[in-house]
Amino acid sequence: MATKLLVSTDLLTARGLKKHPVKLTALLYLREALLQEKYEDCADCIEIASHFGARHFEIRNILEDPRRMPVL
Repeated sequence: MATKLLVSTDLLTARGLKKHPVKLTALLYLREALLQEKYEDCADCIEIASHFGARHFEIRNILEDPRRMPVL
């Protein structure tokens, strides 16, 4: 399932996955926390992802994911 998420969200390339598995995991946890509206977990996920090399645009892409927006 992680591979499917990787392709659908374009978080990392396969090469990046080998170099930064903790970063990928933190970004995936951030995405799940946002989808489940567990906002109190988001800061920790962002901090861990940043510590292990996540770039600002990678985090921003997850935060701005249109699938989280409610349909009006």
